[in-house]
Amino acid sequence: MGSRRTLAALSAAVIAAVPALAGCGSSGERKDGSPKPAAVRLPPRGAGFDYQIGGAYPPPKGVRIVSRDRSDSPAPGLYNICYVNAFQAQPAERASWPRDLLLRDAHGDVVIDEDWNEPLLDLRTPAKRERVAKRVNRWVDGCAEKGFDAVEPDNYDSYTRSHHLLTAEDATAFMTLLSRHAHARRLAIAQKNTAELAGRRGRTGLDFAVAEECGQYDECGVYAKAFDGRVVDVEYTDGGLRSAVTGWGGRLSIVRRDRDVSTPASTEYVRKAHGDARVAAPR
Repeated sequence: MGSRRTLAALSAAVIAAVPALAGCGSSGERKDGSPKPAAVRLPPRGAGFDYQIGGAYPPPKGVRIVSRDRSDSPAPGLYNICYVNAFQAQPAERASWPRDLLLRDAHGDVVIDEDWNEPLLDLRTPAKRERVAKRVNRWVDGCAEKGFDAVEPDNYDSYTRSHHLLTAEDATAFMTLLSRHAHARRLAIAQKNTAELAGRRGRTGLDFAVAEECGQYDECGVYAKAFDGRVVDVEYTDGGLRSAVTGWGGRLSIVRRDRDVSTPASTEYVRKAHGDARVAAPR
């Protein structure tokens, strides 16, 4: 899951070409001879949204966009986003990563995201970024094969937790690799959080944004501007939901979930849509 924590297709969804990466010519190829990215399906603006990365369940009425973990299957008839932890290793998968692809400090200790006990991946060199991308892109391939419309690579902002071992340049260079592969598989690709890098959208080839708590942290406008209103936002408090709805209700896709993004079978389950009367902004 992301730093703060914590879409089968719609007939009405907009088909749009992804932003061309730098160096494209007019012949259908880039100047380096590689093909331009294929057209991808983008999420509809302001549509009902549900964030189900903690476990899939039947989407509530009115939902048109859903995000699910790569281990789950898409929801029939909706716009489906496939969640992939791309910049950090899941605790249960740590042993499957080559030792040299886990970021280590000067003492040789693995750098950990303490909130989620996730080792950061070492993206400091082009060679290592290519090796990590090769593994992550196998998961992206799985998303495409299952029929997802888009991919959501999490922890773009892991460089901010790397004790200055990783940089924003490392993050954007790696994200660019993921974007090229996603587009080759006809998947749209989302920027997850990291408002400070939204201005680099053109460089990275990202198509839309998945934001956590942009209402809570007054960042919705940053994403809306960078991605022309194609933003899905997850809030984890009623106050954050009210803020998001007050500023952006009807323009962005907004939902309130519990922090563990649990399923309805859990006593911790919370889901409130921005159209719910009980969460409308106070007069």
